[in-house]
Amino acid sequence: MVLGSVPFDFLISALVTLLVVIDPIGLVPAFLAVTHGLPEKNRPQVALRACIIATIILTGSAMIGNWLLHALSITLPAFRIAGGLLLFSIASEMVFGVRVTRQTEAAEQAIEERVRNIAAFPLGIPLMAGPGAITASVLLSGRAGGDPIKLGMLFAVIVAIMLLCLAVFLMATRLGRLLGSTANMVLSRLLGVLLAALAVQFVIDGIRATIGA
Repeated sequence: MVLGSVPFDFLISALVTLLVVIDPIGLVPAFLAVTHGLPEKNRPQVALRACIIATIILTGSAMIGNWLLHALSITLPAFRIAGGLLLFSIASEMVFGVRVTRQTEAAEQAIEERVRNIAAFPLGIPLMAGPGAITASVLLSGRAGGDPIKLGMLFAVIVAIMLLCLAVFLMATRLGRLLGSTANMVLSRLLGVLLAALAVQFVIDGIRATIGA
């Protein structure tokens, strides 16, 4: 369906595809888990940084994804496996209580460094800009066929979904105020298990894709 010169079919396809793949609502448990123990004032920084990083990765993937993967001889199954293994290491720390609350640590610089690290991994990548989202961005870019209108719409959709993620994350931080320390500890363990399962699924998907290739 094209109204005027605007390809609404492509717009709807891009919106639905990326919205389902990224799943902003489904990212709330992961956000609460990985930001557990951070000062309240730093959580919005994590949310904003993660959304900016994911936006850059997805728009970059849409622009040069195919060329870069071929140039570096990197396959998406390999990316899934690597991302899953790294994510599992984070999840195991949550489950076994290795992650230490930084609220009482003296250095503000250390907290700022942790904010940046969490925003980049695992929130920015692979949870938000994961293999599925990167693949979707590359495929949608290919469907655009170099049409500047379609490419502009794709970039606008990516930004819109990242803004939705930011809004969801900012609301999610309020849930921490409703929970006590014991509930937060239990929640961190449970969400760590969920993240571990997600990490294992990444690895399984990567192995399946490699075997089937």
